Amino acid sequence: MYKINNILLFFALSFLLASCVKPEEKEDVNYDFTIWVLNEGLWNMNNSSITAYNSTTQKLCADVFKQENSRCLGDIANDIIIYGSKAYIAVNMSGVIEVVDVFSGKSIRQISLLNDKGENRQPRCLTYYKNKVYGCCFDGSVVRIDTSSLKIDGIVQAGQNPDGMCVTNNKLYVSNSGGLNFPDYGNTVSVFNLTSFTEIKRIRVSTNPTILKADKQGDVYVMCRGNYSDIPSCLQRIDSKNDTLVQTITYNVSNFDIYDDLLYFYYYDDASKSVNFQVLNNKTETIINTSFLKDKVSIQTPYGINVNPNDGSVFISDALDYQTTGDVYCFDKNGKLSYQFEGGLCPKKTVFLK
Repeated sequence: MYKINNILLFFALSFLLASCVKPEEKEDVNYDFTIWVLNEGLWNMNNSSITAYNSTTQKLCADVFKQENSRCLGDIANDIIIYGSKAYIAVNMSGVIEVVDVFSGKSIRQISLLNDKGENRQPRCLTYYKNKVYGCCFDGSVVRIDTSSLKIDGIVQAGQNPDGMCVTNNKLYVSNSGGLNFPDYGNTVSVFNLTSFTEIKRIRVSTNPTILKADKQGDVYVMCRGNYSDIPSCLQRIDSKNDTLVQTITYNVSNFDIYDDLLYFYYYDDASKSVNFQVLNNKTETIINTSFLKDKVSIQTPYGINVNPNDGSVFISDALDYQTTGDVYCFDKNGKLSYQFEGGLCPKKTVFLK
């Protein structure tokens, strides 16, 4: 009996000691990042990701979302915006808008983008205005999300396959690309009154409109991709006061961003594999720099361009061969290379946390 009691006592003490030992805690690496890069990933591979980087310490986390949530971000992440302390991410083929805390990288909520039939709306692009986040979807819908409840509180219809959004003058502009209707692409931009959340006009533009961005004067710039054949890509300008198309800027363009009175854009020729980076003064509507990059940097396949609103530095991402991890380059206002770091698969958009 004495031996049995000793054995029981031994196991009881062992259990108590084991219960007092804390599990190994994962190092918290999120609070000192200044940049996030959204990596689109590959089709049907569920490998979209977020690269986190600190521009001062050069600290890098290859996939901060997976590290903090023990799961992948999803299938084809098309867009990311920062609003307040949250990041909103449109994950197209997964059919969700992922809401993430920017100070920890942890998921707060997944907002499902399925219609009444259970079909994926395919969220594509995001913007925000007055405590609301708006998302356009390839099924033609535009959803409105309340940033307090993180629930959809309104859905309206735009045109075919909307592929870009921006807000100015208390109105929401949505590009109706018709991108899934080759060769019959779309050629309109829908205008929504944000107070009533109703469509008030459609503006006819060139073929296959996609990216939309507004400048300080309230003009809306729309990038039209053309039909990849006899209709070239171009930039067009919409006057948001009367919602009319006022100018076509006949420069081939693949992507652009706006900072202050400058519009930074590039054109990548898929046939020749050549690329050109230029700067447009959107006050005078004239090209002021026909070759922005001053350092010899070999950018193979440009995939994104974003300007840091804090200092005007320009970030250009390179998807390389679309199969390996890409690179991200930071240039100062004068086109001099400041630094570079490795992104993920198809690095598409850079956002700034501080």
